[in-house]
Amino acid sequence: MKNKRFNLFLIAIVTLVAFWSLWPTWSDYSLSKQLDSFASPQDSLKFAFTHREEIENARKKSLKLGLDLKGGMHLVMEVDQVDLFEQKAWNKDGKFTAIMQSVRTKASKSDAKIIDLLSAEFKAENIPLSRYFYDIRNSDQEIVSKLEKESEEALTRAKEIIRNRIDQYGVAEPVITTQGSRKIIIELPGVSDNRVKNLLKGTAKLEFRLLREPEVMVRALDRINSYLVQGNQNRATVPGASVTDSSSAAPAQLPLGAIPAATVSTQPSAKPLYDVIGVFQNGNAFTTEQSKDYVVSLLRRPDIQALLPQDSELLLAAKPDIGKNGEKLYSVFLVKKGPELTGGVITEAKATFGAQGVQPEVLMSMNSEGTSKWARITGANIGKRIAIVLDGAVYSAPVVQSKIPSGNSVINGIGSLEEAKDLEIVLKAGALPAPVRIIEERTVGPSLGADYIRAGMQSVIWGFVAVAIFMVVYYRKAGIAADVAVVLNILIVFSVLAGFNASLSLPGIAGIVLTMGMAVDANVLIYERIREELAEGKSVLSAVTQGYDRAFSSILDSHVTTLSAAFLLYTYGIGPIQGFAVTLLIGTSASLFTAIVVTREIFHLLLAKNLMSDKSFG
Repeated sequence: MKNKRFNLFLIAIVTLVAFWSLWPTWSDYSLSKQLDSFASPQDSLKFAFTHREEIENARKKSLKLGLDLKGGMHLVMEVDQVDLFEQKAWNKDGKFTAIMQSVRTKASKSDAKIIDLLSAEFKAENIPLSRYFYDIRNSDQEIVSKLEKESEEALTRAKEIIRNRIDQYGVAEPVITTQGSRKIIIELPGVSDNRVKNLLKGTAKLEFRLLREPEVMVRALDRINSYLVQGNQNRATVPGASVTDSSSAAPAQLPLGAIPAATVSTQPSAKPLYDVIGVFQNGNAFTTEQSKDYVVSLLRRPDIQALLPQDSELLLAAKPDIGKNGEKLYSVFLVKKGPELTGGVITEAKATFGAQGVQPEVLMSMNSEGTSKWARITGANIGKRIAIVLDGAVYSAPVVQSKIPSGNSVINGIGSLEEAKDLEIVLKAGALPAPVRIIEERTVGPSLGADYIRAGMQSVIWGFVAVAIFMVVYYRKAGIAADVAVVLNILIVFSVLAGFNASLSLPGIAGIVLTMGMAVDANVLIYERIREELAEGKSVLSAVTQGYDRAFSSILDSHVTTLSAAFLLYTYGIGPIQGFAVTLLIGTSASLFTAIVVTREIFHLLLAKNLMSDKSFG
């Protein structure tokens, strides 16, 4: 009697847990329908922000579909190890720059290890690696060993950071593997937009830098303009819109929005820099959207950077301001090269709306080390501006009003809530050790995924219908009990997949169909043993008890061998094979439970109410 109560309790617990595990899937479906029902994007955004935590939790815990069912992206990314080695070098000069450029060119045409290309290039130039790397006393072999270790660690760290970003983005069961010494293969089910690509590529190098005084920047711009005039740069058309009157050689003193039309000249300009960069009366500089790319390439030139004050560089704003006439104007900042603080001290980041409830922003918290440094930095620079720089672009440059002892700060100047969420993700996951770039991309369309889902669901439904009809026709009431067990079996498979955040793939559906057959097979073994006992003249209760006891060893053997095979498939297989193995593992385990425990308790309940006879088994 105690054993019977325990079995009933176990069945109830398993059923309740299964429904509880699948509830987020239903919740995610319902919330998605609500989001789609709003006619206005503003209403949809407001609902998403109000119910953000609920939506994120439901999406995170819901049953996920694989790449072959939901569609998605297949990406091959490459870690820029040339850039990594450049960061590790010291005492750089023109020769080093030429060597690294040669290595970069050869790397683009070969899959060889970057360290091998680098070593060969230095040997060809008869220059010891110790001239630029590590200690002068190190041999080339020692330096190669150290750089190779740096390379391997960078690839491993990049893989983990990419995985963290993808996990926080909410992609289920991403496949992330390394290939060779510098490539990372990524499969992202259910992703088809550019947001995730930008999320993966950004190095997330966050820095807090002091701004130089406006008059210092104006003098630096004057020097650059004079240098360009002397070098007779920009002889023909200046790219982009002009931001000054072409007759004046002095810096433009313009109010925001007063941007003249583009000028085209066949003569060298007397103010080539000020044709693309304007200066406000307060000393702040800006450029137009049309001129932005040209200005960026100009400011990256080594000869231009040499004209700037020591330990300074010019950076552009990440987002434009809107002028009075609707122009997009990107501010230009002269900042110190050396950061006062880096993003390594950030412990928490959260996307939200500002005080007015309109402009998205990201709130950041720092660790104890960062908090003390931030308090010292802000206390020593009251009245000055500190630029918040992410991946070489200035997101905001607020004026320090007072000392900030709490270690909290804000990044604003963000265009949308989605962008703020992406920024939150990269700040939480950390900075990549080196830039990564996408070298291959394939997309599985959602229509193909929909066709696969339809075909897969049809196979499950028709498979279940065929099995259910056969069992009812052949075994009558006992067949109904077997069908109930199969339904619970499928429910358990889906709930475990959802509970462990695993994805359902097309091979996984094949595993479910196979599991249904195995579940029924176990019941067939039991029912045939019960028939044999009934044929010997035993009572129904005795026949059921003996049938289950004598069929148990055969059922256990068959299930153990199947579980072993599924485990080996999962251990040594990849991709679709693992998807098949996972559902087969779950389904076989559930089949053992439903065949031995569930159907037996159903028979005991029916026997207690005198609802079974020897004809109930066909």
